[in-house]
Amino acid sequence: MRIETAAGSILCDPWVNPAYFASWFPFPDNSGLDWKSLGDCDYLYVSHLHRDHFDEINLRENVSKETTVLLPEYPTSELEDELRELGFTKFIHTVSGEVTELPGGVKVMIQALTSPTDGPIGDSSIWVEDADGVRLLNQNDARPTDLSDFTRLGHIHAHLLQFSGAIWYPMVYQLPEAAKRAFGKQKRDRQFDRSLRYIDDAKASHVFPIAGPPCFLDESLWRFNDIFGDEGNIFPDQQVYADYLAENGHDNSVILLPGTVTEVTLDGCTVTHPVADVREFFADKETHLREYAARQRPVIEAAKRSWEHPEIDVFTELKKRFEPLLAEAEFIAAGINGPVRFDLTAPDSDEVVDSIVFDFTDREIRRFRDEKCRYRFTTERRHIEHLLHIDEIDWVNSLFLSCRFSAARIGQYNEFVYTFFKCLSEERLNYAEGWYAEQKPDEENISLQGWTVQRRCPHLKADLSRFGKVEDGVLTCQMHGWKWNLDSGKCLTSVGHDIRAAKQADA
Repeated sequence: MRIETAAGSILCDPWVNPAYFASWFPFPDNSGLDWKSLGDCDYLYVSHLHRDHFDEINLRENVSKETTVLLPEYPTSELEDELRELGFTKFIHTVSGEVTELPGGVKVMIQALTSPTDGPIGDSSIWVEDADGVRLLNQNDARPTDLSDFTRLGHIHAHLLQFSGAIWYPMVYQLPEAAKRAFGKQKRDRQFDRSLRYIDDAKASHVFPIAGPPCFLDESLWRFNDIFGDEGNIFPDQQVYADYLAENGHDNSVILLPGTVTEVTLDGCTVTHPVADVREFFADKETHLREYAARQRPVIEAAKRSWEHPEIDVFTELKKRFEPLLAEAEFIAAGINGPVRFDLTAPDSDEVVDSIVFDFTDREIRRFRDEKCRYRFTTERRHIEHLLHIDEIDWVNSLFLSCRFSAARIGQYNEFVYTFFKCLSEERLNYAEGWYAEQKPDEENISLQGWTVQRRCPHLKADLSRFGKVEDGVLTCQMHGWKWNLDSGKCLTSVGHDIRAAKQADA
């Protein structure tokens, strides 16, 4: 998205090229836009380092290095470091939650989220107020606990937010299809419900569904596209979401296609689309995807050829690189407390050629010993070879989001597993360990549908007075869908996140 203001243009998250092992592509196809012209901008804003937002190729080749980067305030310097490596030299280091004034009477504010589970150590939203008082909030993928930092600055005229899935769950899990579909429907309903809560909080004049969905053009991943009438698909498109909003009393949504131009004013907005009929465009989605896949097939095949590195001894390299991190992972290792198994297969095959364990009890990388493992991943050996070849420090922001793996677990989701594989560098791991060490109990209580519970979600501190919902003695936090048995206080979704709760007659 490119925002034109009195201070000049702000280019936001210019994603064009495939991400995550050539799995994710933007939908609709935006590769036909004039990216040299779009990249000749005054300001650049990259919300976070997920590769469907940070497109290294497009940033290097098409975005002017004379532009000034509006940088979120993150706990590590990774985003700035990567942008400097691409040739950017001009930065405005914003302070999270504080307004920055640009020339021409334009104001911007970036809110940075910084828990280990926010994006790759950080996610953010940008608020812009133009000289004439029109305000825009690009919430993007970020999930703040509330929007008060933005709404206190005045009425929002344009609210842009994520509505579609950006995860691998539940599609990659080794589950019966009926269970997978049921879990997918729950996930889809939750992401719609969460976005609706944000819309109700912002009360913007116009709502723009963005930051999704990806589409999957490799034939092996084709089943993930939402073209089969599956209510359990977590990647619905913009038209599906706009219809959902209309059904829920919101008729102020505006769909953006590649090339759409929208002029937002204090009194309304005008929209110019590159197609005659937007609904008809989405009705013909499968045709568009097939043509898109044909155009991108050479790109996908070239990517696959680059993954194999037979010169790398995977087991030896894993021990060398990650055992020092295991030794430092006090909180994370305690949270996992057992082995995590990786079964590596031959290319395009189910044949397991190696089975390696990350042992979080003895803090070592070793061969699988035929023991019980609560967490298991299966992926092609060449994927791990490629991750080691490029020295990838975030397997979540590469392998897991690619959906080129399958997973199985015994028991609940464990956030510590994914935190570790997101923090495969000393800097990231030390930050995550420090963050967990600083967490303190929440002493404030609220009343919620006959229960007294702690106000803040034990997961990521969402306000349960707004995001909490109780049904049959089970509390669900609608921010991320985590659940608790209120009688026992036990978390039903993950390990180690019990809640303080009591029936009000007993409180």
